[in-house]
Amino acid sequence: MRISVASDHRGFQIKEQICQLLREKGHEVDDAGTCGPESVDYPDFAAIVAKKISDHTADRGILICGTGIGMAIAANKFAGVRAAPCTDEVTAEISRRHNDLNVLCLSADLISPRTVERMIETWINTDFEGGRHLRRIEKISALEKCEHEK
Repeated sequence: MRISVASDHRGFQIKEQICQLLREKGHEVDDAGTCGPESVDYPDFAAIVAKKISDHTADRGILICGTGIGMAIAANKFAGVRAAPCTDEVTAEISRRHNDLNVLCLSADLISPRTVERMIETWINTDFEGGRHLRRIEKISALEKCEHEK
């Protein structure tokens, strides 16, 4: 799987660990930055990953900031991106099963590295259920099209 990963300065350390974990699991990892602990603006890095999801040059994305919330807000501005902050294995699993989440947003400040590792494993290995959930995803896609037609 091609996975693009980015963070702001608060998530830099965890991003490095996530990239290593994903490579060890055999995934193709695109480290989209940031490259150090110096202060940066999270929307810039959310946009890099979200664009790759939107144009299908990455299969999934992972974004990390202080809470994961800002990254999710910014990433969801791109067509075809379904980004949300998840806080544990249950939310990571349901986000895939019911929402076909393609960008996992994580908190660098509120979740332990071990929990992050388990969440990523769950999120990567959980399939979208389809069925009634597909109908809902299609409605979300229709909302994106309506917005672009204005």
